[in-house]
Amino acid sequence: EVQLVESGGGLVQPGGSLRLSCAASGFTFSTYAMTWVRQGPGKGLEWVSSITSGGDRTTYVDSVKGRFAISRNNAKNTLYLQMNSLEPEDTAVYYCVKESGISYPGDLEVWGQGTLITVSS
Repeated sequence: EVQLVESGGGLVQPGGSLRLSCAASGFTFSTYAMTWVRQGPGKGLEWVSSITSGGDRTTYVDSVKGRFAISRNNAKNTLYLQMNSLEPEDTAVYYCVKESGISYPGDLEVWGQGTLITVSS
């Protein structure tokens, strides 16, 4: 069974940092691109960032460029999202998503359960 389990969410003050992790199991992690998607309160889903299977290419939504960094450790089957200079607008549930192939964009095949980030003073 394919599983994605996010962790690292919580409450952080504006300007603070958090690192999300996503532990993957049930598939060959190193052969799939991965993506982070978020959903803010009362908002729709928003794509945040993607990374190729080998980690050689990444891409970001404009609103997080220079503040967020996606990475992966294929030996540990884990995806990360380092979030710096957090803003209240970053408040959302963050989902780890398995893509359908080695690169992006593809079909978003499997979603984690999500982890809540709240940016507030």
